[in-house]
Amino acid sequence: MPLKLAIVGRPNVGKSTLFNRLVGKKIALVDDQPGVTRDRKMADGRLASLPLSLIDTAGFDNVNDDSLEARMRAQTEAAIAEADLVLFLVDARVGVTPEDETFAGLLRKANLPVVLAANKAEGRAGEAGVFDAFSLGFGEPVGLSAEHGEGMAELYEAIRNALGPEAFERALEEAEPDYEKGAGEDILEKLAHIDIDDTTLSDEELVAAIEAADVDADAADAPAPADRPIRLAIVGRPNAGKSTLINQLLQSDRLLTGPEAGITRDSITINWEWEGRQIRLVDTAGLRRKNKVQERLERMSTAETIRSLKYADIVALVMDAHEAMEKQDLQIADLALREGRGIVLVISKWDTVEDTDGAARHIRDLANRLMPNAGGAPVVFLSGLTGRNIEKLMPAVVKVYKDWTARAKTGDLNRWLRHTVEHHPPPSVQGKRIKPRYMAQMKARPPTFVLIASRGDQMPEGYKRYLVNGIREAFDMHGVPIRLFVRQGKNPYAGKVGADGPPRHKRRNN
Repeated sequence: MPLKLAIVGRPNVGKSTLFNRLVGKKIALVDDQPGVTRDRKMADGRLASLPLSLIDTAGFDNVNDDSLEARMRAQTEAAIAEADLVLFLVDARVGVTPEDETFAGLLRKANLPVVLAANKAEGRAGEAGVFDAFSLGFGEPVGLSAEHGEGMAELYEAIRNALGPEAFERALEEAEPDYEKGAGEDILEKLAHIDIDDTTLSDEELVAAIEAADVDADAADAPAPADRPIRLAIVGRPNAGKSTLINQLLQSDRLLTGPEAGITRDSITINWEWEGRQIRLVDTAGLRRKNKVQERLERMSTAETIRSLKYADIVALVMDAHEAMEKQDLQIADLALREGRGIVLVISKWDTVEDTDGAARHIRDLANRLMPNAGGAPVVFLSGLTGRNIEKLMPAVVKVYKDWTARAKTGDLNRWLRHTVEHHPPPSVQGKRIKPRYMAQMKARPPTFVLIASRGDQMPEGYKRYLVNGIREAFDMHGVPIRLFVRQGKNPYAGKVGADGPPRHKRRNN
């Protein structure tokens, strides 16, 4: 199994830079100012043939009060407690400092194998700092440069020596990769021979013809939703209670919290299990209005949050009960839906609300009026601090995830289409009828449908929205974006000499 390695050290020695180097991509925020990393961030990485489970930590400050720095220290100590090996990083260009010596004393009490590395050792300027690190008492330090990738072979050897032969061999073992099956044949090609516009076809004959085409076989080939973890991103404005909510779900102080706004900077991914389901929780930095984001570090945090949102399955939009449904909340919800994510609306700090019934009605009315594109997303009223109603969140998330991965049977879909068109046909355009022929679901995640219709390119947007809302209600797909593409039906005269038969020639006058 992968070696769990915690990268520790005082602020601004290059821990996040080395973390990104070993992960193979820039997922931890890096900046010249100290103290960028606050929570402990985890990711899978690799050093040559050695698979790693990496933990990036906050810079160690020797404080024990109620300050933010003391809470950051507690996060670093928690990372050391769960690691198999500690990589202790010092700055070769600065040399050993009193903070490094204090931290070294803490590591000696941890009773864990420690590899000492002097970062920023490239060039002559770092040579003295590498030799200076011998004084910390952890053996020969590894001189490396996380920025330029130097010293990685020496680091590999140092880890192997620190672990010993047996533990190192166990760390080299890897799990078999899990490959998803690909999609089947094109659904539209399977249905091309069926004329849904044929009024002589009864509903039973229509469904039989569609089922005979075996268009739903592709859904059977797809991995079951329970086989993969649900990627749940917790997003919202600063100080909405996102990290507190995750700590309540985990029943631990896994994430750094406090009264200060904007504590979370990086997106923190946590693997968790809820009632047998694997959940991948992602805590994110708060999203403020674009014109208020001025500092470079906050711009980086915002970009990381948006990236996490794009790669999520479901987004839990956390809003303060006293400031819910403001413009920025609506913009975040709109972004999530445009990216095709399912959404759950979470109203936090519910323990501070006095008239809960009236406030709940008001918020639901606002959601229906201001978020029509959210499609009846569930609204959960809870308190991350006290745990009130916390048990209602995950059932709502799983329900939205099922809708997000759902597939409607093509026979049922076209039976619904015929019924809908009979009761409310599309409006005529320039005196000509638009005739829907058939509909099929092309994919899930999110549910995506294609409608084949004569003069489909002229179908009004209002009627498309009517069909989308009808699908949502008929097939119970709430809280997920539904995408509908309308395509032109094939012209039976395409490629012929003329649409009305052979061309007529004028009689030549003699």
